[in-house]
Amino acid sequence: MHLIEILLPLRDADGEAFPAEYYDDLAQHLTDKFGGVTSFLRAPAEGRWHGGGATQREDIAVMEVMARSFDREWWAALKNELTAKFRQEELIVRCQMVELL
Repeated sequence: MHLIEILLPLRDADGEAFPAEYYDDLAQHLTDKFGGVTSFLRAPAEGRWHGGGATQREDIAVMEVMARSFDREWWAALKNELTAKFRQEELIVRCQMVELL
């Protein structure tokens, strides 16, 4: 089983919140394709990284799905679509193998 996580920004570079529909539409799309999604939107995570000579900070939302197989091309296309929609230089989509008990 694969666990796929998408890390999404909550705000754009100017500090404006992205529309709730962006997250709702993605959650529905993933539910339709994979039969379910887990969204961590209400208690955002915090991302930190070094850039521009200082530590950068950003509140993020996380969406995750579990899938029996991993279609790299499908996920790469979704990542490209989301990177443009959320106006990001880079967007993290990660996949890991998990064992269900």
